[in-house]
Amino acid sequence: MESEVIVAKGHRNVLSEHRNTLEFTKEHELSLRGDCIVAVSADKGCLELSEGFKNALKDDGFVLEITIECGGLKETVVARGSKKLILTHPTDLVVRRSDFICPRTLAVGADKAACDLDRKLVSEIKSGKRVLIKMNAKS
Repeated sequence: MESEVIVAKGHRNVLSEHRNTLEFTKEHELSLRGDCIVAVSADKGCLELSEGFKNALKDDGFVLEITIECGGLKETVVARGSKKLILTHPTDLVVRRSDFICPRTLAVGADKAACDLDRKLVSEIKSGKRVLIKMNAKS
């Protein structure tokens, strides 16, 4: 099993309404158009993930469990890896329900998108609190 932890923070403009993706970004600001973004000011983008973690994600047999924690609440999203992943974007990490791949894609086939996250968790994130993103890739 390969793991990564990302520390980010919430933002007043987090809407978490997108039906197909969820995203974490290193960007500090967020407009209301970014309805897939769950957290900003992340300390890593796809490019900075460890090589071991990236290699695990580039295996079609690997499952990625992403736990999002904020304000004492947490939720888990399950997605899968793909041998087609590129993982080179410097600021963004996008989890997709679809199989679409681009440099921003962290995982595909997710069981949840931004709109599926618990609204209490989204409210905590929206208040600007620290967001902890724990990711475990396992076969």
